[in-house]
Amino acid sequence: MNILSRISAFIKITRPINVLITFCVIIIASAICIRGEYVISKILFAAIVGGATAGAGNIINDIFDLEIDKINKPARPLASGRLKLNAALGFYIALVIFSVALSALINWPAFIIEVFTSIALFFYSLSLKKVALVGNLLVSFLTGLAFIFGGVAVGHFQHAIIPAIFAFLINLLRELLKDMEDLKGDSQIGVLTFPCKYGLLSTKKLIFILTFVLIMATFYPFLFNIYGIKYFIVVMAFVNTSLIYFIKKLFDDDWLKNLSKLSFLLKLDMIFGLIAIYLGS
Repeated sequence: MNILSRISAFIKITRPINVLITFCVIIIASAICIRGEYVISKILFAAIVGGATAGAGNIINDIFDLEIDKINKPARPLASGRLKLNAALGFYIALVIFSVALSALINWPAFIIEVFTSIALFFYSLSLKKVALVGNLLVSFLTGLAFIFGGVAVGHFQHAIIPAIFAFLINLLRELLKDMEDLKGDSQIGVLTFPCKYGLLSTKKLIFILTFVLIMATFYPFLFNIYGIKYFIVVMAFVNTSLIYFIKKLFDDDWLKNLSKLSFLLKLDMIFGLIAIYLGS
Protein backbone atom coordinates (compact mmCIF):
# COMPACT_ATOMS: atom_id res chain seq x y z
CA MET A 1 0.00 0.00 0.00
CA ASN A 2 1.40 3.42 -0.98
CA ILE A 3 1.64 6.31 1.44
CA LEU A 4 -1.40 8.17 0.06
CA SER A 5 -3.63 5.11 0.44
CA ARG A 6 -2.38 4.64 3.98
CA ILE A 7 -3.08 8.28 4.88
CA SER A 8 -6.52 7.97 3.31
CA ALA A 9 -7.27 4.90 5.45
CA PHE A 10 -6.23 6.75 8.62
CA ILE A 11 -8.50 9.66 7.71
CA LYS A 12 -11.48 7.51 6.74
CA ILE A 13 -11.44 5.44 9.93
CA THR A 14 -12.10 8.62 11.92
CA ARG A 15 -15.18 9.31 9.74
CA PRO A 16 -14.09 12.85 8.86
CA ILE A 17 -17.62 14.19 8.23
CA ASN A 18 -18.58 13.32 11.80
CA VAL A 19 -15.34 14.87 13.04
CA LEU A 20 -16.06 18.08 11.10
CA ILE A 21 -19.64 18.23 12.39
CA THR A 22 -18.41 17.88 15.98
CA PHE A 23 -15.81 20.60 15.39
CA CYS A 24 -18.47 22.96 14.01
CA VAL A 25 -20.95 22.07 16.76
CA ILE A 26 -18.52 23.16 19.45
CA ILE A 27 -17.61 26.39 17.62
CA ILE A 28 -21.29 27.29 17.26
CA ALA A 29 -22.11 26.22 20.82
CA SER A 30 -19.34 28.48 22.09
CA ALA A 31 -20.58 31.38 19.96
CA ILE A 32 -24.13 30.93 21.27
CA CYS A 33 -22.92 30.86 24.88
CA ILE A 34 -20.55 33.87 24.79
CA ARG A 35 -21.45 36.41 27.44
CA GLY A 36 -18.86 39.10 28.17
CA GLU A 37 -15.15 38.38 27.88
CA TYR A 38 -13.84 35.14 26.40
CA VAL A 39 -10.58 33.63 25.14
CA ILE A 40 -10.78 32.67 21.47
CA SER A 41 -7.96 30.13 21.78
CA LYS A 42 -10.07 28.14 24.26
CA ILE A 43 -12.88 27.91 21.71
CA LEU A 44 -10.45 26.62 19.10
CA PHE A 45 -8.92 24.16 21.57
CA ALA A 46 -12.40 22.90 22.52
CA ALA A 47 -13.34 22.37 18.87
CA ILE A 48 -10.11 20.49 18.16
CA VAL A 49 -10.59 18.36 21.28
CA GLY A 50 -14.16 17.56 20.23
CA GLY A 51 -13.12 16.58 16.72
CA ALA A 52 -10.23 14.44 17.96
CA THR A 53 -12.47 12.73 20.52
CA ALA A 54 -15.09 11.97 17.89
CA GLY A 55 -12.40 10.51 15.64
CA ALA A 56 -10.99 8.41 18.48
CA GLY A 57 -14.46 7.15 19.33
CA ASN A 58 -15.03 6.07 15.74
CA ILE A 59 -11.69 4.27 15.64
CA ILE A 60 -12.26 2.25 18.82
CA ASN A 61 -15.75 1.44 17.61
CA ASP A 62 -14.34 0.02 14.36
CA ILE A 63 -11.73 -1.95 16.31
CA PHE A 64 -14.33 -3.69 18.46
CA ASP A 65 -16.74 -4.02 15.50
CA LEU A 66 -14.20 -5.56 13.12
CA GLU A 67 -16.01 -8.88 12.69
CA ILE A 68 -19.41 -7.20 12.37
CA ASP A 69 -18.08 -4.71 9.80
CA LYS A 70 -16.74 -7.57 7.68
CA ILE A 71 -20.41 -8.47 7.20
CA ASN A 72 -22.17 -5.09 7.34
CA LYS A 73 -19.56 -2.66 6.00
CA PRO A 74 -16.67 -4.53 4.38
CA ALA A 75 -15.34 -1.38 2.68
CA ARG A 76 -14.26 0.24 5.96
CA PRO A 77 -10.48 0.58 6.43
CA LEU A 78 -10.09 -2.17 9.05
CA ALA A 79 -12.65 -4.58 7.60
CA SER A 80 -11.12 -4.26 4.13
CA GLY A 81 -7.57 -4.77 5.40
CA ARG A 82 -6.37 -1.36 4.19
CA LEU A 83 -5.46 -0.51 7.78
CA LYS A 84 -3.88 -2.92 10.25
CA LEU A 85 -5.37 -3.40 13.72
CA ASN A 86 -2.20 -2.34 15.57
CA ALA A 87 -1.95 0.85 13.50
CA ALA A 88 -5.57 1.74 14.25
CA LEU A 89 -5.09 1.07 17.97
CA GLY A 90 -1.97 3.25 18.07
CA PHE A 91 -3.81 6.06 16.29
CA TYR A 92 -6.69 5.76 18.77
CA ILE A 93 -4.38 5.99 21.80
CA ALA A 94 -2.55 8.99 20.31
CA LEU A 95 -5.82 10.86 19.71
CA VAL A 96 -7.09 10.17 23.23
CA ILE A 97 -3.85 11.37 24.85
CA PHE A 98 -3.79 14.44 22.62
CA SER A 99 -7.42 15.40 23.30
CA VAL A 100 -7.19 14.88 27.07
CA ALA A 101 -3.95 16.90 27.28
CA LEU A 102 -5.36 19.74 25.17
CA SER A 103 -8.58 19.87 27.22
CA ALA A 104 -6.49 20.59 30.32
CA LEU A 105 -5.46 23.87 28.69
CA ILE A 106 -9.09 25.01 28.51
CA ASN A 107 -10.26 24.65 32.12
CA TRP A 108 -10.96 21.97 34.71
CA PRO A 109 -14.64 21.40 33.77
CA ALA A 110 -13.57 20.86 30.15
CA PHE A 111 -10.89 18.39 31.27
CA ILE A 112 -13.40 16.44 33.37
CA ILE A 113 -15.93 16.29 30.51
CA GLU A 114 -13.23 15.11 28.10
CA VAL A 115 -11.99 12.34 30.41
CA PHE A 116 -15.57 11.19 31.04
CA THR A 117 -16.36 11.23 27.31
CA SER A 118 -13.26 9.25 26.34
CA ILE A 119 -13.97 6.60 28.97
CA ALA A 120 -17.65 6.43 28.04
CA LEU A 121 -16.86 5.98 24.33
CA PHE A 122 -14.47 3.14 25.11
CA PHE A 123 -17.00 1.24 27.21
CA TYR A 124 -19.72 1.96 24.65
CA SER A 125 -17.66 0.22 21.98
CA LEU A 126 -16.58 -2.55 24.34
CA SER A 127 -19.98 -3.64 25.61
CA LEU A 128 -22.70 -1.02 26.11
CA LYS A 129 -23.62 -0.80 22.41
CA LYS A 130 -24.68 -4.44 22.62
CA VAL A 131 -27.46 -3.61 25.08
CA ALA A 132 -30.71 -2.50 23.46
CA LEU A 133 -31.15 1.29 23.72
CA VAL A 134 -28.47 1.73 26.42
CA GLY A 135 -25.69 2.32 23.91
CA ASN A 136 -27.95 4.49 21.75
CA LEU A 137 -28.84 6.68 24.72
CA LEU A 138 -25.21 7.01 25.80
CA VAL A 139 -23.92 8.11 22.39
CA SER A 140 -26.82 10.53 22.00
CA PHE A 141 -26.11 11.96 25.46
CA LEU A 142 -22.46 12.46 24.49
CA THR A 143 -23.53 14.23 21.31
CA GLY A 144 -25.58 16.65 23.36
CA LEU A 145 -22.69 17.01 25.79
CA ALA A 146 -20.60 18.43 22.94
CA PHE A 147 -22.78 21.55 23.08
CA ILE A 148 -22.27 21.82 26.83
CA PHE A 149 -18.53 21.43 26.22
CA GLY A 150 -18.58 24.40 23.86
CA GLY A 151 -20.37 26.46 26.49
CA VAL A 152 -17.90 25.39 29.16
CA ALA A 153 -15.05 26.68 26.97
CA VAL A 154 -16.41 30.23 27.29
CA GLY A 155 -17.66 29.86 30.86
CA HIS A 156 -21.43 29.93 30.16
CA PHE A 157 -22.86 26.49 29.35
CA GLN A 158 -26.48 27.30 30.31
CA HIS A 159 -27.30 28.66 26.86
CA ALA A 160 -26.22 25.36 25.31
CA ILE A 161 -28.85 23.27 27.11
CA ILE A 162 -31.61 23.58 24.48
CA PRO A 163 -29.28 22.79 21.53
CA ALA A 164 -27.95 19.86 23.57
CA ILE A 165 -31.46 18.45 23.97
CA PHE A 166 -32.14 18.81 20.23
CA ALA A 167 -28.82 17.13 19.43
CA PHE A 168 -29.63 14.30 21.82
CA LEU A 169 -32.96 13.59 20.11
CA ILE A 170 -31.77 13.78 16.51
CA ASN A 171 -28.72 11.65 17.24
CA LEU A 172 -30.92 9.06 18.95
CA LEU A 173 -32.83 8.83 15.67
CA ARG A 174 -29.55 8.27 13.80
CA GLU A 175 -28.42 5.64 16.29
CA LEU A 176 -31.61 3.64 15.84
CA LEU A 177 -31.36 4.03 12.08
CA LYS A 178 -27.77 2.73 12.10
CA ASP A 179 -28.89 -0.25 14.16
CA MET A 180 -31.46 -1.00 11.45
CA GLU A 181 -28.66 -0.83 8.87
CA ASP A 182 -26.51 -3.23 10.89
CA LEU A 183 -29.30 -5.69 11.69
CA LYS A 184 -27.90 -8.56 9.61
CA GLY A 185 -24.39 -8.46 11.03
CA ASP A 186 -25.53 -7.72 14.58
CA SER A 187 -27.88 -10.70 14.51
CA GLN A 188 -25.15 -13.06 13.34
CA ILE A 189 -22.67 -11.87 15.97
CA GLY A 190 -25.26 -11.83 18.76
CA VAL A 191 -25.39 -8.08 19.42
CA LEU A 192 -28.74 -7.32 21.05
CA THR A 193 -29.67 -3.93 19.57
CA PHE A 194 -33.23 -2.61 19.62
CA PRO A 195 -34.03 -3.81 16.05
CA CYS A 196 -32.54 -7.24 16.84
CA LYS A 197 -34.66 -7.60 19.95
CA TYR A 198 -37.93 -6.00 18.88
CA GLY A 199 -37.84 -6.00 15.07
CA LEU A 200 -37.81 -3.37 12.34
CA LEU A 201 -41.46 -2.34 12.67
CA SER A 202 -41.16 -1.61 16.40
CA THR A 203 -37.97 0.36 15.69
CA LYS A 204 -39.78 2.42 13.07
CA LYS A 205 -42.59 3.14 15.52
CA LEU A 206 -40.09 4.30 18.15
CA ILE A 207 -38.35 6.50 15.57
CA PHE A 208 -41.72 7.98 14.61
CA ILE A 209 -42.51 8.85 18.26
CA LEU A 210 -39.08 10.41 18.82
CA THR A 211 -39.35 12.41 15.59
CA PHE A 212 -42.76 13.72 16.64
CA VAL A 213 -41.33 14.75 20.03
CA LEU A 214 -38.40 16.49 18.31
CA ILE A 215 -40.67 18.42 15.93
CA MET A 216 -42.88 19.55 18.81
CA ALA A 217 -39.80 20.54 20.84
CA THR A 218 -38.55 22.84 18.07
CA PHE A 219 -41.50 25.16 18.70
CA TYR A 220 -40.61 25.73 22.36
CA PRO A 221 -37.66 28.18 21.97
CA PHE A 222 -39.64 30.40 19.59
CA LEU A 223 -42.90 30.39 21.55
CA PHE A 224 -41.07 31.32 24.75
CA ASN A 225 -38.92 34.01 23.06
CA ILE A 226 -35.64 32.19 23.57
CA TYR A 227 -34.80 32.27 19.86
CA GLY A 228 -36.04 34.77 17.28
CA ILE A 229 -37.95 34.64 14.02
CA LYS A 230 -34.91 33.63 11.94
CA TYR A 231 -34.65 30.45 14.00
CA PHE A 232 -38.33 29.67 13.42
CA ILE A 233 -38.12 30.26 9.65
CA VAL A 234 -35.10 27.99 9.16
CA VAL A 235 -36.56 25.28 11.41
CA MET A 236 -39.92 25.26 9.65
CA ALA A 237 -38.51 25.56 6.13
CA PHE A 238 -35.70 23.02 6.41
CA VAL A 239 -35.50 21.04 9.67
CA ASN A 240 -39.11 20.03 10.27
CA THR A 241 -39.97 19.51 6.60
CA SER A 242 -36.94 17.24 6.30
CA LEU A 243 -38.00 15.30 9.40
CA ILE A 244 -41.48 14.74 7.96
CA TYR A 245 -39.93 13.57 4.68
CA PHE A 246 -37.57 11.33 6.69
CA ILE A 247 -40.48 9.56 8.41
CA LYS A 248 -42.35 9.08 5.12
CA LYS A 249 -39.34 7.52 3.40
CA LEU A 250 -38.54 5.36 6.42
CA PHE A 251 -41.94 3.68 6.30
CA ASP A 252 -41.86 3.49 2.50
CA ASP A 253 -38.57 1.64 2.22
CA ASP A 254 -36.17 0.02 4.71
CA TRP A 255 -33.57 -1.23 2.24
CA LEU A 256 -29.99 -0.57 3.32
CA LYS A 257 -29.38 1.98 0.56
CA ASN A 258 -32.39 4.01 1.65
CA LEU A 259 -31.41 3.83 5.32
CA SER A 260 -27.96 5.17 4.47
CA LYS A 261 -29.53 8.12 2.63
CA LEU A 262 -31.84 8.83 5.55
CA SER A 263 -28.90 8.79 7.96
CA PHE A 264 -27.19 11.41 5.79
CA LEU A 265 -30.42 13.44 5.75
CA LEU A 266 -30.40 13.53 9.55
CA LYS A 267 -26.81 14.83 9.45
CA LEU A 268 -27.97 17.65 7.17
CA ASP A 269 -30.86 18.32 9.54
CA MET A 270 -28.40 18.72 12.37
CA ILE A 271 -26.44 21.26 10.33
CA PHE A 272 -29.59 23.23 9.48
CA GLY A 273 -30.57 23.09 13.14
CA LEU A 274 -27.23 24.60 14.09
CA ILE A 275 -27.72 27.37 11.53
CA ALA A 276 -31.22 28.06 12.88
CA ILE A 277 -30.04 28.30 16.48
CA TYR A 278 -27.09 30.52 15.56
CA LEU A 279 -29.26 32.90 13.50
CA GLY A 280 -32.02 33.02 16.09
CA SER A 281 -29.92 33.41 19.22
